[in-house]
Amino acid sequence: MRQPTDFADWLVRELGLPLREVHHITGQAVALAERKQCGLNDLSLDELQTICPDINAALFDVLTVEKSVKSRKSFCGKVLSEVLYQIAYWKKRLVNA
Repeated sequence: MRQPTDFADWLVRELGLPLREVHHITGQAVALAERKQCGLNDLSLDELQTICPDINAALFDVLTVEKSVKSRKSFCGKVLSEVLYQIAYWKKRLVNA
């Protein structure tokens, strides 16, 4: 599951928090989600703001698979264009196998 990574990336990128603090906040959010047996995206904004008052609704935009993939910008990473390329590449390889 990429949600904790996307959650942490968002805290750094959007709130400018230091990694040490982000690690702690992410851990608390993951622990809460585990206790509730749900994903981070299923936690309410109010619940997340009890952990970090600066969290806002924009966070939920990165907690979907589609937005997670679109938020990546590295070569050979989870960039949408790279994912689509790899799918096409392997389909072709499997058909020709």
